[in-house]
Amino acid sequence: MTAAGRTPFSLYPELDATALGAFVGALESGDLTGLAPARAAEVAEARSLAVFTRGKVTGADGDLLDAAMWRHTGVQPRPVIVMPSPWTDLGWLAYAVQATLFASRGYNVLAYTTRGFAASEGQVDVAGPLDVADGSRALDHLIERSTGPVTKIGFLGDSYGSGISQLVAAHDTRVDAVVALSSWGDLGEAFYENSTRHVAAVRALLDAAGRARLSPQTRSVFDNVLADRDIRGTLSWAEPRSPFSHIKELNRRQVPVFFSHAWHETLFPSNQTLKMFNELTGPKRLALSIGDHSGPEAPGMFGLPNRIWTDAHRWFDRHLKGIDNGIDAEGQVLNEVMWSKTLEPRPTWHSVTEEVHRLHLAGGGELTEEPEAGWTAGVLCGVDTPATVADSVVTSGYPEIAGNPKVYPTADIDRTVAAVWAAAPGRETTRLRGTPRLRVTYRAANPGSTFVAYLLDVAPDDSAHIVTHAPFTDLDSPPDSLISADIDLQATAYDVPRGHRLMLVIDARDPFYGDANLPRATLSFTSPETTPSYLDLPLG
Repeated sequence: MTAAGRTPFSLYPELDATALGAFVGALESGDLTGLAPARAAEVAEARSLAVFTRGKVTGADGDLLDAAMWRHTGVQPRPVIVMPSPWTDLGWLAYAVQATLFASRGYNVLAYTTRGFAASEGQVDVAGPLDVADGSRALDHLIERSTGPVTKIGFLGDSYGSGISQLVAAHDTRVDAVVALSSWGDLGEAFYENSTRHVAAVRALLDAAGRARLSPQTRSVFDNVLADRDIRGTLSWAEPRSPFSHIKELNRRQVPVFFSHAWHETLFPSNQTLKMFNELTGPKRLALSIGDHSGPEAPGMFGLPNRIWTDAHRWFDRHLKGIDNGIDAEGQVLNEVMWSKTLEPRPTWHSVTEEVHRLHLAGGGELTEEPEAGWTAGVLCGVDTPATVADSVVTSGYPEIAGNPKVYPTADIDRTVAAVWAAAPGRETTRLRGTPRLRVTYRAANPGSTFVAYLLDVAPDDSAHIVTHAPFTDLDSPPDSLISADIDLQATAYDVPRGHRLMLVIDARDPFYGDANLPRATLSFTSPETTPSYLDLPLG
């Protein structure tokens, strides 16, 4: 919970509730005083085309959900969009500007605050059955108040609202297309990546919901993740809340889905969304961008020029209005490359990687072309190092977007605590494109072990930027046994400049994750001749 007197943590630090409130006030009154010229023009145009009203939607169990509607008064057929709110006390207000822009483009729109947040009744269900039913009730509400026939139906959400949007589309056959920004596919995998508790994400969700009314079940699940209790129960809770669990229905109806995601996402790591994306068989598109959760699209939520929201509009124009605007021909994937910000379209995710280059972990701390057996490298448990995922959840992505990613002082990484391997400086730019894969073997003296692997881009002065990472936890092996870990690091599109080195760092503690290690225990990494330890680099 948020401490008394402290500003609540927000997943949307850029959004200004006062400014958004003034925008909505102008929509209601027509008084444009004090609005920026661009916002004033948007309000004036929307008021000339549609009627804006606030109200309540009767959701599941009779709970009243706070909502707003942009409705055209003509009787001509038109498409509609429903927008479930993000995980924030702003509720539907976060969508005020974008919903207005959709209305000006001819859509009837309803944005609502999800149960348990802000002025909506009920308790937070975390995209459970009540939230899915709420989405259908909100759609009923909008259809009943549309003066002309409804042609097609879209659901759009950011973060929390994006998961709900996918789930409603899987359960309600009326939904024709989805836009899911900063979303999840497998909630269990997001909370337990490679069996590792994602404690920073759960704490961030709790902090951001400090004023929300969590259901007892929601509170219990979050507390269990933090306290390392009842993993099986949490995964069972997460399964129906995961769009991936309902993908057969989305594929049966070929529902078009547009995703956007950040490479360094700290709430819902990208690989679990990629798993969802790759299994979809209908029209689909994925934009992967520099930054962290909701950061790449945040400026667009206040009406600033933003390619992600531009493509969201184009996606609905194509799949709800039938406009041939070329978006289907641009490829399924659009990668923003770190740190050049070059945009690379690709026909599919699998075409992003053109070849794989294998480097082996050697005993002298090198990444080499040939395997080397017989060495050991110790990692001391319970001690943090300068190798960390990020300085903070969500907000660390904003410096990245601004071109100032975190600098890692690799010389300060204690080699008696962490295991480090480095490649030779590159003779040309190394174009990493896709999902790096790591195989390592280690011995843990005690039952239960955790490590985190980081891939760094190291400049000639030994300063570094993080490329990607992944945690790993083993809970099943008996003490003093050899454990083989085959893990996917989070996907990336990263250009390592000529003269820079790739560095792999493995340590046993990171504040982003809970670990299963005993304090001061040692993990001994090695490379057996029959199963050598290596790092596979995807190149494109």
